[in-house]
Amino acid sequence: MSDYTLKTMMNKPERLAPGHRMCAGCGATIAVRAVLRGLHENDHAVIGNATGCLEVSSFMYPYTSWEDSYIHNAFENAGATLSGVETAYHALKKRGKLKEDVNYKFITFGGDGGTYDIGFQSLSGAMERNHDMVYVCYDNGAYMNTGIQRSSATPMYADTTTTPVGTQSVGKMQNRKDLANIIADHDVPYVAQTTFTQNFIDIHKKSEKAIYTEGAAFLNIMAPCPRGWRYETAEIMDVCKMAVETCYWPLFEVDHGNWILNYEPKKKLPIEDFLKSQGRFKHLFKPGNEHLIEEFQAEVDRRWEDLLYKCSK
Repeated sequence: MSDYTLKTMMNKPERLAPGHRMCAGCGATIAVRAVLRGLHENDHAVIGNATGCLEVSSFMYPYTSWEDSYIHNAFENAGATLSGVETAYHALKKRGKLKEDVNYKFITFGGDGGTYDIGFQSLSGAMERNHDMVYVCYDNGAYMNTGIQRSSATPMYADTTTTPVGTQSVGKMQNRKDLANIIADHDVPYVAQTTFTQNFIDIHKKSEKAIYTEGAAFLNIMAPCPRGWRYETAEIMDVCKMAVETCYWPLFEVDHGNWILNYEPKKKLPIEDFLKSQGRFKHLFKPGNEHLIEEFQAEVDRRWEDLLYKCSK
């Protein structure tokens, strides 16, 4: 479609029903609703969902919040499950077992724990085999469902229950994994990184593009968690904006190998503007920890310059 205005997209039928048990202001459900608006109204979907916050709160057997066909996967096999369903669908259609005018799309959702870590092997396999499916990671930067433990998506120096800040620790010591980059190296047709900004135009456009690009597609969506990140629920849009304006979470896509920067801030803001609203980083602003912010900024700058180089080729 060509009209991605918020009014037009919000008027599309909802495919995730209200009444689920996600936390108020949860980024995951915002991501799901935005992605599913990319589906054309006459098309059906099969939704896969790795174990996590989204699954346990939207599917309480025998009740479900999903309007489309839904499969709950274990933590480690969301990519494998949907790639199998997609293969079966095409096999049945080829044999005439399904109506030609019925069109299904295959979309699976997983948090960063089930995507960056536990489910990475099946995700990598599905991408390498180039199944006609979309894998969506709602990246909230930790294992939120089981108590805010660190994942490989957790940013450096974040306070989690397994990287607690104290006299002997300044939080997680490692940089976050750059998963969008890694999936792009699988040479899949479409990869994109986005979040809730620009009146949702960026996420809506990329969602439709991912769904209707033939072959494997991957969407990495920063989906803030108010409990794990420790910010006021109503501030989610400000948090997302600062992630983009500081270049912590750049908006880009890789379309058939072509790297495209979707947004470049007129004035790149310092990383403090992203960190200061989140309780998980409050220790960075204590006297004597200035060097930690400098190290964080240096890593953001390095990745930003690398992205600019890739998009300029």
